[in-house]
Amino acid sequence: MFEIFTQLRWQDALDIGIIAFVVYRLIHMIRGTRAMQMIIGLVVVLLAYVTSQMLGLFTLTWMLDNFLGSIILVIIVIFQSDIRRALTQVGTAPLFGGADRIERGQVLEEVAKAVVALASRRIGALIVLEREVGLNEYIEVGTRLDARVTRELLESVFMPHSPMHDGALVIQKGRATAARCFLPLSVDPNLSRALGTRHRAAVGLTEETDAAAIVISEEQGSISLVVEGKVTQDLDGPQMRNSLERLFGS
Repeated sequence: MFEIFTQLRWQDALDIGIIAFVVYRLIHMIRGTRAMQMIIGLVVVLLAYVTSQMLGLFTLTWMLDNFLGSIILVIIVIFQSDIRRALTQVGTAPLFGGADRIERGQVLEEVAKAVVALASRRIGALIVLEREVGLNEYIEVGTRLDARVTRELLESVFMPHSPMHDGALVIQKGRATAARCFLPLSVDPNLSRALGTRHRAAVGLTEETDAAAIVISEEQGSISLVVEGKVTQDLDGPQMRNSLERLFGS
């Protein structure tokens, strides 16, 4: 083992680093999408092929052999939309990805202003901010926006007569990705009966992911922050902003 390390060239280390970075970026881009489920399906097919060879299942082996023989074409057909999105992200995103601290701070500032304004007018809202775990599966049934996060946009989405005021607005990587997204409701029997559907949806999502959810109660005009299934109620603007800054490291 020691001899292997002594024979490594700096080019080998660079090669390994590049491959590791590419694999990391690929996993980061497909996490939380249907592509991950499809990859798991392909892994299952591959395991079935190996098993059929070991057990001597000739017909099954022949079928899977023909299928895997054109696997490159199959991957291109199945993942064409994901490949297109990945190439777009590579062409537009910074090399190491993610918004910088200033941009995150601006997004959180706009969110805080919008939340305070909505709460003062007792307009109900549910805003979800993605962290590490992808939320793509929840926005697929929503209305796509892909817009810059501004106070005006967030307020207009949740206006009572807006066609998008039902459901949640999801923010990913500093962008308002989609509105009218429907989230899984929590079935925790310990939740207070006073919590409405928005709060239960926020708890349900944050029980399954590491996202942060902001809920505005239209009955009380109160602001709640939900993280890891735990609800912190009756926050004011500065308290909520400080909590978000701690969560997102701004």
